[in-house]
Amino acid sequence: MISTESVLESGDQPCIRMEPLMNTHLPGKATQTGGSCAVFMDGSTKVTANGVHDIEDRILRITGYYGYNPGYSSHRRGDGSESQADTPGSETSEESRSYQACTNTALKVLGGLLLVLGVSSSWVGTTQVVKLTFQSFSCPFFISWFSSNWNILFFPIYYSGLVVTTREKQTPIQKFRECSKLFGEDGMTLKLFVKRTAPFSILWTLTNYLYLMALKKLTATDVSALYCCHKAFVFLLSWIVLKDRFMGVRIVAAIMAITGIVMMAYADGFHGDSFVGVALAVGSASTSALYKVLFKMFLGSASLGEVAHFLSTMGFFNLIFISCVPLILYFTKVEHWGSLSSLPWGYLCGMAGLWLVFNILVHVGVVLTYPILISIGTLLSVPGNAAVDVLKHEVIFSVVRLAATCIICLGFLLLLLPEEWDSVTLRFLANIADKKSEEHGEELTESSVHTRSRSRANGTVSIPLA
Repeated sequence: MISTESVLESGDQPCIRMEPLMNTHLPGKATQTGGSCAVFMDGSTKVTANGVHDIEDRILRITGYYGYNPGYSSHRRGDGSESQADTPGSETSEESRSYQACTNTALKVLGGLLLVLGVSSSWVGTTQVVKLTFQSFSCPFFISWFSSNWNILFFPIYYSGLVVTTREKQTPIQKFRECSKLFGEDGMTLKLFVKRTAPFSILWTLTNYLYLMALKKLTATDVSALYCCHKAFVFLLSWIVLKDRFMGVRIVAAIMAITGIVMMAYADGFHGDSFVGVALAVGSASTSALYKVLFKMFLGSASLGEVAHFLSTMGFFNLIFISCVPLILYFTKVEHWGSLSSLPWGYLCGMAGLWLVFNILVHVGVVLTYPILISIGTLLSVPGNAAVDVLKHEVIFSVVRLAATCIICLGFLLLLLPEEWDSVTLRFLANIADKKSEEHGEELTESSVHTRSRSRANGTVSIPLA
């Protein structure tokens, strides 16, 4: 509100106006009532009670100079210059933050791609080395037990990497005890060791044993494709046991996986080694899915250190309690391996090392990069094994087997879709439709403008119909 002290002294009728925010009347103009408003044009501009310069602030308000705010006149321009001086620095910091975020994302994706190659190549190498081992040493349970013992090295490898990357000051025993809180607040006791580790170790051994037995009956490509069905079984068990969200597309993927299994079994008829091999591979996928669902249900989302601790604990359990099974199979002549010197230790150690690398990459990759990339790496083992089978072993695949493999892989990809994929897809299509309608509206506007310009040039006026 304008000050009216000088107006009252001159005897004129006072004019008191409440100025709106965007007033277009300049000071000094006569009002509609015939009164006059006093304006001070002397050298010192008078400031009103709220500290706002009358003339200058109104001009700034009218012109919208630099996003004018009330009270931002010349007497505050010194403070404004300082704030403007800070603005480029804040913009630079924002740009550096965005650049750093983009760099981190790019490094994460690049690391994920390298992990995809590592996961697929290690799994292909494990499968192919097992096939080579069976040519001279056909004892699948002993191979499964021997490779599972290598899980003991998981925690030492984790601790070594932690020391190199973060310069960990804790001793290995202190870190091991810290990670043992996965078993409870009191840490790991003998009772908890047996209670928590036994079921997971048994499922782990069954998964590996059934997978190796299936490799004796089928090609590496067929077994790796059937093993990919574990993703569908994980969804079904999570939906039933863990009450996860129901998704129609994942039900379709599970049906596709079952269809691929039936087609794979039908490829050579429902008899012979082919049917038994399919049953063993599906059993391996089922036990793997049960292991993952139980791990999620009882242990939750464990950290990398806790996972390393748990896998090393399973290795100890396998070495202590399951070592009796290979001995029983040896004395009953079910799996007879002869003398220890005659064993193919090169193949055995190479296979166990590749299997350990695969498990490390899977668990580390879930923490460091996107889990979907690890799943894609497992899926890529199917074409990798197919390439090795065709080029090295000269395997000829039937049309039915190829169709079954493609159906299983397609179902696996459908299971990788996120939960909100439908809403994201609809939003994407709606944005495309809006852009097309806007472009169509702009084209109509341009055509109407051209029509009017031609009509004016011809001396006629055309009115476009709506």
